[in-house]
Amino acid sequence: MSTLHAYASDRDPEVASARMVHVVQGEYAIVAEPDVVLTTILGSCVAACITDPMARVGGMNHFLLPGSKEAGSDSLKYGVHSMELLINGLLQRGAMRSRLQAKLFGGAHVVVGLSDVGQQNCEFAERFLTAENIACMGKSLGGDRARRIRYWPLTGRASMQLLAPTERQVFEAERRRGAPPPPPAAGDVELF
Repeated sequence: MSTLHAYASDRDPEVASARMVHVVQGEYAIVAEPDVVLTTILGSCVAACITDPMARVGGMNHFLLPGSKEAGSDSLKYGVHSMELLINGLLQRGAMRSRLQAKLFGGAHVVVGLSDVGQQNCEFAERFLTAENIACMGKSLGGDRARRIRYWPLTGRASMQLLAPTERQVFEAERRRGAPPPPPAAGDVELF
């Protein structure tokens, strides 16, 4: 579906000169500035990275649970609300639905013995894109490892790093709503 490339390191001039915006659980961001890279850390959560390359606007969401909930302060935790807000925000900034291109990441089964909400998130995200006729240009879903994502929203370029299974501090840092320190490399790929 996509070509895999080495993960863009912090020493990459394009990364070093960029302004990083971290998207945490239950949030989304829409960007039309050329020097911004959206980042997130995913376990069982899913992030949809969506762009209109002609309008040069894109965004990322980060949802925890599939389905929906009545609108409220935590409704962005749910896939339906998160996806709708991201897409509507892109359309308001000049994107056209027919040109939207998506990449999906996350949905790992990271906690043994609990239900596989990651798989449910993956299935929801793929169904949503199909129902909305949004092209899925690449994905890395499922498995048992967390992922660190970088996304260039104007072009749709994305890079993904698989995190070592022992990096529990990544999840703790994410839950505290702060950007975690860069983890050591353990399976790097880049999706264009």
